[in-house]
Amino acid sequence: MSLGEVACTYACLILNDEDIPITAEKISSIVKAANVTVEPYWPLLFSKLAEKRNLSDLIMNVGAGGGAAAAVSAPVGGTAAGGAAAAAPAAEEKKEEAKEESDDDMGFSLFD
Repeated sequence: MSLGEVACTYACLILNDEDIPITAEKISSIVKAANVTVEPYWPLLFSKLAEKRNLSDLIMNVGAGGGAAAAVSAPVGGTAAGGAAAAAPAAEEKKEEAKEESDDDMGFSLFD
């Protein structure tokens, strides 16, 4: 990630935190106030992204993903066999989570 991208990202976060509409001009003014020089297209790209996405939702759902989609795709109504089939993927997901937790116990950490 370039310095321009990082500066525009922080500017968007500042504007979002203050509930100020995110525009290219406002991003540019924050970046200039921080004495950072960025390519002129970065503020425009970030403002276009902010128009299409709710940054608060993106921030709150950083760790979410993947597993929830499988549960949503399960059939709502059906026979008992369909219900058993839907329960099987849930059991698999729990096994995968246990593997991820065991990786954490290996002693590797960003903060050690």
